[in-house]
Amino acid sequence: MPEESKKIDLSGDGGVLKEILHEGTGTETPHNGCTVSLHYTGRLEDGTEFDSSVSRNEPFEFPLGKGNVIKAFDMGVATMKVGERCFLTCAPNYAYGAAGSPPAIPPDATLIFELEMLGWKGEDLSPNQDGSIVRTILETSDKKRSPSDGAFVKAHISGAIEGRVFEERDVEFDYGEGSAIGVIEGVEIALEKMNIGETSRLTIRAKYAFGDKGNEEFKIPPNAVVVYTVKLVDCGKGIEEWKLSDAERLDEAKAYKEKGTNYFKKENWALAIKMYNKCKNLLPNTADTNEEVKKVKVATHSNIALCHQKCNDHFEAKQECNAVLALDANNVKALYRRGQCNLTINELDDALEDFQKVIQLEPANKAASNHVLICKQKIKESKNKEKKLYANMFTKLAANDKEVEETS
Repeated sequence: MPEESKKIDLSGDGGVLKEILHEGTGTETPHNGCTVSLHYTGRLEDGTEFDSSVSRNEPFEFPLGKGNVIKAFDMGVATMKVGERCFLTCAPNYAYGAAGSPPAIPPDATLIFELEMLGWKGEDLSPNQDGSIVRTILETSDKKRSPSDGAFVKAHISGAIEGRVFEERDVEFDYGEGSAIGVIEGVEIALEKMNIGETSRLTIRAKYAFGDKGNEEFKIPPNAVVVYTVKLVDCGKGIEEWKLSDAERLDEAKAYKEKGTNYFKKENWALAIKMYNKCKNLLPNTADTNEEVKKVKVATHSNIALCHQKCNDHFEAKQECNAVLALDANNVKALYRRGQCNLTINELDDALEDFQKVIQLEPANKAASNHVLICKQKIKESKNKEKKLYANMFTKLAANDKEVEETS
């Protein structure tokens, strides 16, 4: 058994004691969320072995700090370096308590584990848990504030590829709008999980970095994995929507609508859509009774439709036009834009109907009149094409019938 004087009290009450048998390498230790890999052998105080990954020749893996193991394991393993071996003495209240774990572990048992840290993988922060954004915390923080949607963010970022640093700078932006100043999506997603004062290393795959195009300025090839070191210096507090009155929701929605328009003017269609969607989602559900809310909602759907048109996403644009017309059946802009979408996706009869409705509402609308002519011409061409197709089909069928008659 290890000597008492060499033990380190990890719990502060003598409940979890650690003695290092072999020092590990480096300075890093795993953090909550990491998947650690280690070998262990567990014994009772009398030396009886009750479990061992070594005898199975199968390393034990678990996510640190998630409560998947006994408390003492989470506490002890978090202090270990790669290659370190130690004894961990665990009082019952940090192990299996009064219940024990029959039949191997009796009630109120003190356990002694011999641990060997093999290594760990960073925490997977990617939305689909596919390893696209992996975090390793380099410097922890006891501050609990993290960025949320719309909150002010101040951070220091340093991006590298294969050891070459391609950018290092201080950044300030509203969370959700990082792309406006060139902050890649993977960094912004990770920032939401970070606390003020924390420094983390992020390994980010191309889908959340520079994609299949790479970045010519930074000399980053297509589909490249990049590594960012990020320190969250400060952040504000985001909007707590549930606390807002209807009047406050409307004011916040208008602010996002204005942001969307500013990004639209800069031809940043993706961020414009993002801001307009925030506006739409913030609006109170009073469009049926509140004319101002209805007006903002109509304008927002209409603006999103225009953004989608700019991106050549005509199906999405059409859906936004439908949303406008559900609120205002005679909205000329929405009818005209939906007509354009229908024309582009070759829904010619629907397009013609939309443009004709525009002319009913605005007889002097020359653009709609021109589009009516275009629709009619395309419909005519489509019908002629169908006639020729069927004529050729019948000719071939007749020829086949004749051939059968001649050879029978």
